[in-house]
Amino acid sequence: MHVLILGGTGEARRLAELLTAEAPDLTVTSSLAGRVAAPRLPPGEVRIGGFGGAEGLADWLAAHHVDALIDATHPFAGTISFNAAEAAATAHVPLLALRRSGWVAGDGDAWHETGSLEEAAELLPALGRRVFLTTGRMGLAAFADLADLWFLVRSVDAPEPPMPARTEVLLDRGPFTLDGERELLRRHRIDVVVTKDSGGAATAPKLTAAREAGVPVVVVRRPPVPPGVPEATSPGQAARWLSGALDLRIFIGTD
Repeated sequence: MHVLILGGTGEARRLAELLTAEAPDLTVTSSLAGRVAAPRLPPGEVRIGGFGGAEGLADWLAAHHVDALIDATHPFAGTISFNAAEAAATAHVPLLALRRSGWVAGDGDAWHETGSLEEAAELLPALGRRVFLTTGRMGLAAFADLADLWFLVRSVDAPEPPMPARTEVLLDRGPFTLDGERELLRRHRIDVVVTKDSGGAATAPKLTAAREAGVPVVVVRRPPVPPGVPEATSPGQAARWLSGALDLRIFIGTD
């Protein structure tokens, strides 16, 4: 049997590790988009690059005799998720979306939720002047016209224009520590943070550091999973779903 994991996240990598260890007779292929120059490769077979839309993905599923498809892409990788839903329906392959739980505001958080990066950019002038922008290297054009603000942009790979004129780029990859995030906010005199609700623990310390410092956070809400697609919030849950979908015996430890 063959399962295709649309990956690029820590959850996708951990699921591939679990499946290759506990279901050795299962062929596990992880597909990475190729947007990161040096990705952390999961075990099993790996392919890098796009499929050519929903039709191309459906053709790949059929040609490679895929028995189940797991969409474990980033919560904001909306296009591939809808392509996966269309391709799975076309190829008659069961589909699961693996999405880590989103963040929840706590006491003392000063969050401003928006539906897009463009809405986030509109809010910024009223909230601060020194912005810690942690939305990745894609989408910086939404902030390019904010010439009066200073931006610290953190991403794994170097961003490309268009981007704000007053920008300092910090190349780094999580997980990040709370002490490190505290020092970053202090050293750069950050007075507002912008982030996507990607969820998970790897990048959450910035939220705690912002709360402690009384710094407001603009949080871009994640897009919804395509209608009718079941969801799991951990690799263990995804493996249990896969075990039922393919009638496999997979030992599942704690999530």
